[in-house]
Amino acid sequence: MVQETTLHILNGQAMYDFFKRTNFLQGEMMVPFNEAMCFGDTSEELFTPEFVEKRAKVHHVTREQYTDYTLNPLTPLFSKDFSRIELWFDEDMFCQINILTILAWLDKNGHSMPINLHIVGEKFEHIENYTLMAAGYYEHFVEVLIHKTVPETIDLLPLRKSIDLYLTYLHEDSNLMTYIKKNQHMTEEELVYSLLENFKEYGLGDVQYLEIIRAQRAS
Repeated sequence: MVQETTLHILNGQAMYDFFKRTNFLQGEMMVPFNEAMCFGDTSEELFTPEFVEKRAKVHHVTREQYTDYTLNPLTPLFSKDFSRIELWFDEDMFCQINILTILAWLDKNGHSMPINLHIVGEKFEHIENYTLMAAGYYEHFVEVLIHKTVPETIDLLPLRKSIDLYLTYLHEDSNLMTYIKKNQHMTEEELVYSLLENFKEYGLGDVQYLEIIRAQRAS
């Protein structure tokens, strides 16, 4: 394994492109995590062929397309041993469940150094810092995303709040689903826009909202 210094893992291509365009973290190694782990089925065997198969189906893409878009940008994470990991994520549910996934992989692969988590806002402005260890997060990943249960202890406050949202947001009586059912008169486009504006704590995108709306209206 080649010893590297610092790897910055960013929540998604939009943040990566913004940091590149503004020369933020200039000269530092950055990779985007292009996923939406809060949506759809997954596998506890992270980033394996089984995982790719399930996640590709969720996103309605081929395994090759998923690999190109999601796994290939993470090649530095998979292939090198970094002494320092810096995470850049929003505090909404979308981002926090992605954080849980990355921490789970780091835990499973024995990363034992402190990790810096930078919480950013809607315009990628820096809001807050946390320092944490990966140990225990793989178990939490399995509890939350596989068994759909709440871990007894989660020290990271934004993640704890997001787990509660994640485990209930598709329930028939959740605020989100109730809102969708109350607005049957809206077109899909109008409702997607309204959900984006009114449910920012979820952090879901138009693709996920459209799928949720269509599934609800077809039921």
